[in-house]
Amino acid sequence: MGALLISGGRVVDPASGTDAVADIVVQDGRIAAIGTNLGEAERVIDAAGLVVAPGFIDLHAHGQSIPADRMQAFDGITTTLDLEAGVLPVGSWYRRQAEQGRILNYGAATNWAFARIGAMVGTNEESSLEAFGRAMRDKRWMDNIADDVEQAGIIDRLAQGLNEGGIGIGILNAYAPGAGVQELIEVCKLAAARNVPTFTHVAYMARIDPQSAAEAYIRLIGYAAATGAHMHICHFNSSSKTDIARCYELVRNAQLKGLNITVEAYPYGTGSTVLAAAFFSDPNFEDRNGLGYDSVQRVTDGHRFRDRAELLSAQADDPSQLVLWHVLDIDNNARHRELLDMAVLYPDGAIASDAMPWSMPDGSTYTGDAWPLPAEASSHPRSAGCFTRFIRHWVRERQTISLSEGIRKCSLIPAQILEASTPAMLGKGRLAVGADADIVVFDYETLTDRAEFTAMNRPSEGVRHLIVSGTPVIAGGVMDVDARPGKAVRRPSIA
Repeated sequence: MGALLISGGRVVDPASGTDAVADIVVQDGRIAAIGTNLGEAERVIDAAGLVVAPGFIDLHAHGQSIPADRMQAFDGITTTLDLEAGVLPVGSWYRRQAEQGRILNYGAATNWAFARIGAMVGTNEESSLEAFGRAMRDKRWMDNIADDVEQAGIIDRLAQGLNEGGIGIGILNAYAPGAGVQELIEVCKLAAARNVPTFTHVAYMARIDPQSAAEAYIRLIGYAAATGAHMHICHFNSSSKTDIARCYELVRNAQLKGLNITVEAYPYGTGSTVLAAAFFSDPNFEDRNGLGYDSVQRVTDGHRFRDRAELLSAQADDPSQLVLWHVLDIDNNARHRELLDMAVLYPDGAIASDAMPWSMPDGSTYTGDAWPLPAEASSHPRSAGCFTRFIRHWVRERQTISLSEGIRKCSLIPAQILEASTPAMLGKGRLAVGADADIVVFDYETLTDRAEFTAMNRPSEGVRHLIVSGTPVIAGGVMDVDARPGKAVRRPSIA
């Protein structure tokens, strides 16, 4: 394929500090030249008046499908990774993605929860949202301490996933809060020995002791100090709930003492998960979270639960149903807005979406090829508008940080979190000669999220061009529905 010239755009590259009008030449999937008067090319993108930036990298995206890729493409994302949960088995998952073709670059960690399910329950299904829901009907893996044989089985499964190229270990600790500290130490020792990060949904999220968010972060800090593992905190905002200020101080002090802890957050006050999550069935749910059951809303029909009995009944009926959890009232509560700011603007923290799969009214996951997505498909607005929302609200409208720093949180910082363990990330998150040609070109003045809780599947606006591995996926604001240039992001396999 001939060269592609991106001409006359405002090139913003946080890695080099560049913020200037320049041209970029793309050839054979990489950036071949950056400068001015670079000559002619077979294809030209006129980027005058537009920002040209490294494509955004999402560390926390559960969709991992063609429809999810399409929505995230309009959010400026070129690489979408499922690291908090991960997958199991790893090798077969990567094979399936390659066979079906993907629009965005993709990758995953190895899944601790499914390692527990396999070792403790004996169910060795391939990981999926539906399989996760089925597994929650047998709560041994959620509630029990693993015995020595079970613990060895968990570690063996995780090690095999790393052998097959998994990008670290995804630890859904909040979904198996019964797991023991000794087991988690062994998991972290494995991560440290293999020089890979762990990606942790901390065990507890309540605002009061015992089993508070503060306790969970103290545990995580202890794992980092005692094992030397790189501990990455997933969705710091929703894990910390209304206790973000206290948790911020704990984590920041640990980082300043040299512990290898990294952080991500998403720019919403409302979270999303599966109905069967253990924390919803806590008998003291309301007191421990300072929230009523009406804070939990079913995605498929918008229903808010009235009381514990209704929620438990729905859990038993269909545990894999997606729900929204309205935690921070950022529309009406100034303190809640301050707390979200603390998470989203965390120093050297990444923006990550926690994008959920797209669900149909019957609860099934939509994986079809329709574009636009079916009108009845729903998820969470962050599955469509996370990064554009962040740039619009925190960078352009409020000017809390510069455009370069905003782009750094969306591209370079995520790459740097992974590059020590996953060499493929060294070529991403940067606009430099030789770097991967994963590039977003957007209109800074009109860039905006459009997804709302009443209309979740509206694509974002303002991304005029998106180039993945050198191939245009969006051109002139229109998606090429046939493009499948996404490449695997994977550690070298030794399986």
